[in-house]
Amino acid sequence: MTIRLHDTSARQIRDFTPLTPGCVSIYLCGATVQAPPHIGHVRSYLNFDIMRRWFMHRGYEVTFVRNVTDIDDKIIWKSAEQNRPWWSIGYENERAFNDGYDALGCLPPTYEPRATGHITEMVEMMRGLIERGHAYEADGNVYFDVHSFPGYLQLSNQDLDELRQPSGEGETGKRDQRDFAMWKAAKPGEPSWETPWGRGRPGWHLECSAMAHKYLGEAFDIHGGGIDLIFPHHENEIAQAKGFGDEFARYWVHNAWVTIAGEKMAKSLGNSVLVSEMVKQWRPIVLRYYLGTPHYRSMIEYSEEALREAESAFARIEGFIQRVAEKAGGVVEPAPEVPLAFAEAMDDDLGVPQALAIVHTTVRQGNSALAADDKEAAVARLAEVRAMLGVLGLDPLDPHWAGEADRGEDLHGVVDTLVRLVLQQREAARGRKDWATADAIRDQLQQSGLVVEDGPDGPRWTLGPR
Repeated sequence: MTIRLHDTSARQIRDFTPLTPGCVSIYLCGATVQAPPHIGHVRSYLNFDIMRRWFMHRGYEVTFVRNVTDIDDKIIWKSAEQNRPWWSIGYENERAFNDGYDALGCLPPTYEPRATGHITEMVEMMRGLIERGHAYEADGNVYFDVHSFPGYLQLSNQDLDELRQPSGEGETGKRDQRDFAMWKAAKPGEPSWETPWGRGRPGWHLECSAMAHKYLGEAFDIHGGGIDLIFPHHENEIAQAKGFGDEFARYWVHNAWVTIAGEKMAKSLGNSVLVSEMVKQWRPIVLRYYLGTPHYRSMIEYSEEALREAESAFARIEGFIQRVAEKAGGVVEPAPEVPLAFAEAMDDDLGVPQALAIVHTTVRQGNSALAADDKEAAVARLAEVRAMLGVLGLDPLDPHWAGEADRGEDLHGVVDTLVRLVLQQREAARGRKDWATADAIRDQLQQSGLVVEDGPDGPRWTLGPR
């Protein structure tokens, strides 16, 4: 079957055909590391992590590049504000981002280049653009001449005559106010590098064009990022790369935001919810379920209620997995293939919500098989569920999540001992037909967040929704 993706440049969903048969190359705009990540940041990487996993499941070899913007106006401002070296701020927050990605089960990128490690490639690209008449030097700055590139603004579908772009600080000598900076002349006290046009530092847009060229060549399959990057960042990347002579990205895929009260979650707006705080309040696998299962092109309105619903939904999946594992007497391996309906949903522009519905349907079928004491059918459904959850990065039996389980093992053991003592009291009440006391004990446990189920082998408890 053919995978189809929504291509922003085509403004439609179209069939995906890789440049190289059997291989997929993806460039994702990564973090600008002036502050630690909020859940809006990691949503983007989660979406493309699922894309990558689906391509891998389909048998493709995937090269995945995610850059780090470790020099930028915002990082320099933070440096001055905190009286700390710019590189110290960048490195600290780069680690925070990677900790967040890892906590949520994201696969590491094939390459993770830092902007400051690729000044040579940026200088080479600027030199080529100047030679081709697409760029010019002025007062130590290097600007891209937007009039020189006829395709400018096609991605964002804007009219150049209506574009108004304010001048950045120190961006002097422009031929046209809409020309954008690729290189910024050095200022006292700021980091700078030597170039043929004097000392300075790179502009944000140049960094990604140069790094994509370095690691993926003149042409690659997919360029990804948030919808807020379409203009100016991705538009300017295209102008630079194609002006340099690259074919650049063949598909442009953009994910939507996480919002609070209808506004984009952003550090600058002061409404961000940090990943480091969220993973203290919620299990990381539940947070991945919450952020990764809506369609990548749909907005997520953040709320505690929505997180509780995600926790409850995932608990139903986990409960099924645990019950079948106990019935089977061991680990049930994932099926080699996912159900056809799941595959069709994922092939259709990564339709994760529709694919997740298949997961829950399969769980219900498996629970019915358990109720009918059909062990073989229950085990088969669990194998399918594990295969599907593996694609979504949500298989609780995956080794990655073992650490999460280990952290709770000691506490779970203590709670299990206490709950079993209470359940023994409930069983004693049931034995003397004191149904009121037995029901009262069960209700008290449920109010504490525990779900008690009576089975042929006696009562068992699981954590319920908050």
